[in-house]
Amino acid sequence: MKCLRYGITSRLLRRYLPFDVYGHGGRPILVFPTQNGKCGDYGQFKMPETIADRLEKGEVQLFCVDSIDKETWSGPEDQKPVRSYLQELWFRHIVEEFLPLMQEINGSRLAPIATGCSMGATHALNTFLRRPDLFDGVIALSGAYDARYFFGDDYMDSTLYMNSIVDYMANLPVDHDYIPMFNARNIVLCTGQGKWEEEMVRTTGIMKDIFARKGIRATVDFWGYDVDHDWPWWQKQLPYFLSKVL
Repeated sequence: MKCLRYGITSRLLRRYLPFDVYGHGGRPILVFPTQNGKCGDYGQFKMPETIADRLEKGEVQLFCVDSIDKETWSGPEDQKPVRSYLQELWFRHIVEEFLPLMQEINGSRLAPIATGCSMGATHALNTFLRRPDLFDGVIALSGAYDARYFFGDDYMDSTLYMNSIVDYMANLPVDHDYIPMFNARNIVLCTGQGKWEEEMVRTTGIMKDIFARKGIRATVDFWGYDVDHDWPWWQKQLPYFLSKVL
């Protein structure tokens, strides 16, 4: 698949971050990489090829961003306050700096869909749930939604709380203004139940229960015990769920 490499200099993060674009128009899709991943990973693992027909027809356009996970979710054990602070800065970079540039390049004025696999699903769901006013939906594949999985059970500060999905969503009031927004969007969570999916099954189950308690409509799908936490399955899941939200 043809890919164009761009870049953005982040004022918030004080660095240059590359990003890849696939397609020439249509619904913009913001793609977050797997843990510690880079913008080129989605292409390396042939994910754009799975929706090649939609890209060629101009139905969708993929925008694949870099992560700074090595400094945040995967950072040193003795730097947890700094890690959570940098994660929040990166979140702000996405919504305040990257989204406007993405929409300028796309030019359609259509609200984007957020997606990602593994840690990318965590980022996608976190970004969507915190700013549903900016997105049309989310497709989160094999995400882990509890910050303690990355920071340990003994650490939680106010900034990390804002990025720990199972915590802030559990405490969301049932009359919150965001709930009608969620119900006007497409929300998809999926995980396999095979190898390396244990935490994903656990926290996806928690999210299913939270959505039910809050009256939030969402598709939460558990695929089989042969479905592993790996690219061949995400290659099947992306086109399957994309067909349901477009």
